[in-house]
Amino acid sequence: MAIRQKIKDFLRVKKRATSTETARHFGFTRQYASQILRIMVNAGEVVKFGSTRSAFYTLPEFIDEIGSSGVRRRFKNDDVKEHEVFDNLVSAFPAFSATPENVRSVVHYAFSEMLNNAIEHSRSTNIEVEMESDGGIIRFIVNDFGIGVFRNVMQKRNLKSELEAMQDILKGKVTTDPKAHTGEGIFFTSKAADHFVLESFGYRMIVDNTIPDVFFQEEKRINRGTRVTFTIARKSDRHLNKIFEEYQSGTGSYSFDKTEIHVRLFAMGTVYVSRSQARRILVGLDKFKKIILDFDRVPNVGQAFADEIFRVFQSRYPQISIEPINMSETVRFMVERVEKPS
Repeated sequence: MAIRQKIKDFLRVKKRATSTETARHFGFTRQYASQILRIMVNAGEVVKFGSTRSAFYTLPEFIDEIGSSGVRRRFKNDDVKEHEVFDNLVSAFPAFSATPENVRSVVHYAFSEMLNNAIEHSRSTNIEVEMESDGGIIRFIVNDFGIGVFRNVMQKRNLKSELEAMQDILKGKVTTDPKAHTGEGIFFTSKAADHFVLESFGYRMIVDNTIPDVFFQEEKRINRGTRVTFTIARKSDRHLNKIFEEYQSGTGSYSFDKTEIHVRLFAMGTVYVSRSQARRILVGLDKFKKIILDFDRVPNVGQAFADEIFRVFQSRYPQISIEPINMSETVRFMVERVEKPS
């Protein structure tokens, strides 16, 4: 243990060293230095970059300072296995192995879900993947050149616009192939990230969980296909099981039966008045046991809007719990007026 500590002290000063340099400094043989360094790599005490005699070692704290900028792969979408692509990517990306286990689990889950979407739904001949570490974060990108996620959802669900597709995706349980998929992948991946971006054919959906907030944008640059960018801090305290538990209606339910809707994302202008707007929000929500309606930055709602949600829908599905949050006094008045009619 003493020699391992001395090597760490040596690397803390030098920042990076080869096995030959380490051996020379301590008066070891190169073979012995390589053996000790291999033990330290397996223990997560040091990180190895490169292979054979060109390999060098550093401490995890110096990864962003001296490590590689990232790794990229491009492959044909033909009999691709997600786990093989992931293993190939991270084997060439030392920063991943030096990341805490909870973050590795989140990245593995999110990458596998997004790559699986590209493989099975994009109709893209080729797929590109990338992983990088920079400034204390892990970022991966999955990029295809196919039909486009928003257009695909529009076509399969008979929606009128990319905006409606984005709205539905954020509800969860939205899939273009219900016999084969649950539609949970994008939903939970967007919740697991610090920053999640979904881009396709000039439209962008951003989920920023550090604020937290959600944004829809229309871009001048047309990005053919779908591009997913997932970012998480290497020292994040996020855990997959906690993320899943947050969307369970009760303790021990063990199923994705709770969702949260940002009402402001369904606005027509700045007014929430019509039954059609309310029905648009409610599409697909009968699959859940609990619905959180977030009225943050919603100044007011109309009687017909409130009535459709809190009387008509609730009467049709009395087993579903609807919980409105972040209501202004004007919104609260209208909701309570519908819930408790005179």
